[in-house]
Amino acid sequence: MSSRRVVVSPPNEAGGRRVYADGQFLGTAFSLRDLAVFLERAGLEGWDELDVAQHSELVEWQGGDQDVWER
Repeated sequence: MSSRRVVVSPPNEAGGRRVYADGQFLGTAFSLRDLAVFLERAGLEGWDELDVAQHSELVEWQGGDQDVWER
């Protein structure tokens, strides 16, 4: 998973951010916890939201960083 490209799109009107790994849609995250769940399902087993926040180099954040969940 660490070599995969993860993209988190800008927040939509509802505050959700679409998440992609290697171009494949994983889901719409509304928090770091949601993002961690999607990434775990995609192969980063045992990761939680703190891991995602500390290893943000794995994620391309578009339209704001890990603290932006509203438009």
